Amino acid sequence: MKLTFTKGTGKFDRLDIVAADGPRPPIDCPKQGIIPHDMVHWAVESIVEAAGFLHLIADGGDGGFRTGIEDRTAQSVERLVEMFQGEGWSQTVLPDDEFIALYAVTCEDRGDTPLPITGALLTAIRARIADVTAQWSAVPVGGQLALELPGHPQ
Repeated sequence: MKLTFTKGTGKFDRLDIVAADGPRPPIDCPKQGIIPHDMVHWAVESIVEAAGFLHLIADGGDGGFRTGIEDRTAQSVERLVEMFQGEGWSQTVLPDDEFIALYAVTCEDRGDTPLPITGALLTAIRARIADVTAQWSAVPVGGQLALELPGHPQ
């Protein structure tokens, strides 16, 4: 699946998705001072072995905010994305054990089952986020960044 992020001039960036069976409607990505939320999804979903929001879109979802709301695995992925987004906003990297514990509490508070997370997985995702953040920072307003998302996790 191909994801093309376009850096907008106003309050939104845009995400265009082309899945194996064709394009999906564009998604407005509110600017948040860090990379777009759906770009954090890409970084997480390109590494974890669980299907989240973007994989649901690949499977025919429409990109609406309620996509996957009943999919418990997708919700666990969403909690993980939120954790990394929080690190980006605070510009603070939590120690791995604290991150994993907070992720577990966050999932359990919402009725989700935490994904199996290791320090190595966190390191890989953080490296991917740092890399895509550098790429996105270099994109001028109106410019684009294209990313590929591997196939659906087993």
